[in-house]
Amino acid sequence: TAVLQMHLTIEEAVFAATRGAARIVGRDEGSDAVGVIAPGSRADLQMLDAPSIAHLAYRPGVPLTAAVWRGGHAVVPAP
Repeated sequence: TAVLQMHLTIEEAVFAATRGAARIVGRDEGSDAVGVIAPGSRADLQMLDAPSIAHLAYRPGVPLTAAVWRGGHAVVPAP
């Protein structure tokens, strides 16, 4: 993982996978912005069920998805 192999902090790895990735492809601003939770954004997001953010880095392969929204609509409802 980026945390274990590249020595990023967990926060840096989450940024790189979300807002940072959107910035690289030029989609971090305007009406088609992705990688953020903000008014007017697409609302494509995944909610994870983990006791702490550290589980994202140190528990690879463990299913943590609790819910998924695409275009503002739940496609995998929360339990």
